[in-house]
Amino acid sequence: MFSRTEIKKHAMTAISYMLPLIVASGLLIAIGNLMGGANITDKTVSMTIPDALTSLGVLGMGLLPAFISGYISFSIADRPGIAPGFLIGQIAAFLGAGFLGGMLGGFIVGYTALLIKEKLKVPKWAVALMPMMIIPVLSAIIAGLIMYFVVGGPIVWLTEGLTALIKGLDTSSKVLYGFVIGFLGCFDLGGPISKVPNLICDGLLLEGIKGPEGVKVLAAMVPPIGISISLVFSRLFHKNIYSDQEIENIKIAFPMGLCMISEGVIPIAMNDIVRTICATSIGCGVTGAISFSLGVESGVPSGGVFVIPAMTNPLFAVFALLTGSLVTATILIIIKKEKKAGDDPDLTASDEAALDLSDFKFS
Repeated sequence: MFSRTEIKKHAMTAISYMLPLIVASGLLIAIGNLMGGANITDKTVSMTIPDALTSLGVLGMGLLPAFISGYISFSIADRPGIAPGFLIGQIAAFLGAGFLGGMLGGFIVGYTALLIKEKLKVPKWAVALMPMMIIPVLSAIIAGLIMYFVVGGPIVWLTEGLTALIKGLDTSSKVLYGFVIGFLGCFDLGGPISKVPNLICDGLLLEGIKGPEGVKVLAAMVPPIGISISLVFSRLFHKNIYSDQEIENIKIAFPMGLCMISEGVIPIAMNDIVRTICATSIGCGVTGAISFSLGVESGVPSGGVFVIPAMTNPLFAVFALLTGSLVTATILIIIKKEKKAGDDPDLTASDEAALDLSDFKFS
């Protein structure tokens, strides 16, 4: 019940439900801001269309603790866990525990609901009431009291401490933190390792800190763009480092990368995983260091190059993206071995079928 695999599965289920809300809300805020809109909280104030878009996006972002909590609870306890999960997420938002509070609250209420479902014995006449009334009410009471009086306060302190730490970083510290976020966020091309810093970035976005989210968006595009540039370099320097099949894969990976989709790089990386991961991770780290230190911020957590105009300091964002991609391309052209006649490192159909790509999702 409490295995690492199960916990990861529940978190990933909730994130899959939550991502469309994040993207839609972030884009609404970005579009509204680009049109001169502002977040309107006073109902007596007249509202323009840009104001309405911005305000709607802000309201959507405010739902994230409830979404992450509700769908984690749903993944654990099925339908009886939805209502109490959303309620606990609302408590997390009320307390100021934000994304982290919603996530932890989702696990607390989900497993509480599951235990009630499996362990509580009721008379036959009450069985039909279990999923609709008994489980939601009891689990909401138990988990709600835990959130209010036990874990809510420490999570708020942790969130406030992390927020204060990020806001208090000087330029040199931002270079280091940006490099670490970018490096880890691309280390396994959207796999479980990269999910950790990316989730932290999403959580900080809810607290109004948008710099790490800018790192996340830009760094996610570096591997496919960097590998594509390395193909150009290989032609310029007459160093054959890619097979014909890899070249075809790169042609597919590049447009996917512009949309912040990392899957296209996986078939290429698997043929020379150590060198490729080293090059792409360093390039992502360089992009992160530059963007974070130069004040690039993103209020939209996904969208690739299409959200760069909505970023703070978009020219610096482009500079960071190109620099990191060039670093990746340069390292690849230096460290990758040149193909020789007869070499065929491409994966066979059976090799590809054997690979478990389930962990590789949108970055």
